[in-house]
Amino acid sequence: MTLMTNDYLEYYLTLVGWLINNGIWNMISDTGIYAVPFCVIIVKEWLKVRGEGADEGNKGVLSLARIETSIYVGYVVVALAGIPAVNVSFGTLQFDQSRAEQCQYKLPSPSETGWETSFSSLNGKSAQVPIWWAFMHSLSKGFTSGAVAAIPCGLDLRQMRMEVNNTKVKNPLLAQEVGDFAHYCYGPSRARFFMRQPDLGSAADAPETLHDLSWIGSKYFLNTPGYYDTDYSKTPRTSWPYDAIRDAGLPEVTGGGGYPNCKQWWSDSGIGLRDRLLAQVDPDLMTNMLKWANWLSSDEVEESVIRQVAAPRQQMGGAVYSDYGGQVGGQQNSLGNGASRAAGYVGIALGTIAYFPAMDMVRQALPMVMAFLKMAMVICMPLVLIVGAYQLQVAMTMTVLFFALIFVDFWFQLARWIDSTILDALYGSGSPYQNFNPTLGLDNAAQDLVLNYVMGAMFIILPMFWVGALGWAGISAGSLLDGLAKGTKDVQTQGSRGGDIAIDVAKKSI
Repeated sequence: MTLMTNDYLEYYLTLVGWLINNGIWNMISDTGIYAVPFCVIIVKEWLKVRGEGADEGNKGVLSLARIETSIYVGYVVVALAGIPAVNVSFGTLQFDQSRAEQCQYKLPSPSETGWETSFSSLNGKSAQVPIWWAFMHSLSKGFTSGAVAAIPCGLDLRQMRMEVNNTKVKNPLLAQEVGDFAHYCYGPSRARFFMRQPDLGSAADAPETLHDLSWIGSKYFLNTPGYYDTDYSKTPRTSWPYDAIRDAGLPEVTGGGGYPNCKQWWSDSGIGLRDRLLAQVDPDLMTNMLKWANWLSSDEVEESVIRQVAAPRQQMGGAVYSDYGGQVGGQQNSLGNGASRAAGYVGIALGTIAYFPAMDMVRQALPMVMAFLKMAMVICMPLVLIVGAYQLQVAMTMTVLFFALIFVDFWFQLARWIDSTILDALYGSGSPYQNFNPTLGLDNAAQDLVLNYVMGAMFIILPMFWVGALGWAGISAGSLLDGLAKGTKDVQTQGSRGGDIAIDVAKKSI
């Protein structure tokens, strides 16, 4: 029988859990503790019959029948759910690629990584799984995979946005050159633009032009005579050889560096700032961006991403997710209501500086916590069966909870898909905010920030709701998933510290 797993950590911990489970069961068998529940069954049924009164007929026959039935049930529970029978190893464990195949992306299998050689033996030990739990593992994984397959495929836009927003200019020389370009080119050209006050065309085109003028790679400055074609670098650049005609009157330095005009400095293929900034973006991220924003040309998408990378906040560390201003829309009933709403939006906007990195860390930690919770349940199984005196009700409750833990993977996938789908609905083709922005709404209305808070919490709330819903069927799951919140609390706290530092720096600057 093949047992499927969904990630590398679960792949490893599943085998570890069953190895420890086998060790506990062997200890129970060797010490004779496995017989204690049968003694408990006999005493319990005898006391139950004795307490029913003297008018129930032959008490001996009645108690004997009940004891016999309970012992038979105990035998079945032990045989199916207690005694290890099905071999499990890295040969029978398989990494589930069904979702990757469905959505046409490839994940490396454990055999293509260091996992197979690192953990294939685990000190030469092999594990076995009781027949019932092997069956339930396969059934639960199959059911979960079928439910996940019902979720349409789609790019994880939330992760793409975080990756774009975390893309920094890592090369300090390139970061300095971006600053030089802004000083020698963008500043003078922008000042010249305001002095000339040229006609921007129709009222419909003016906002787009003004938006274009707000960054160093402005097409208006690049393509309009009298701006980037006349401004130039005041210091020599080795990528552009000295040109006696272009650089007449400027000193020729050792090394042969020239003084390109700003249009050359930005646009020249391979050596211009545009291409070098684009190289800072992960190729896979850019491919996903181009795949998603298919209503735009590749140049438009690349320009939007470069604009994000070239922003001043991307030239320094710490202030991740710092561009979260909110817009208060609609008429306010009173000055007090308006001030309260504005203050609330300011609080939300500032809070996201810490909240979003924290929830990003939580999303990464949740599958890890779930893998450990599944391992913990596997280890607890033989002890719970002993304490429960091999009762069928106990075995069935454990079965439902075992399925519930595995089915949590579906809720993670659903929360992730809804999270990305909402972004696509708001910022994709034909959406209210169709103007492409690689930050996907980070600089839009404050209501979007509220939605982001809610969606971040869904990765914990949906699994909790699922376990709570089992109570409707009479299954007492108790605090089964409390480990999700507790296990990710510290990583959430530490993940928010970067944002807290940014807030403190902002306060000191103000």
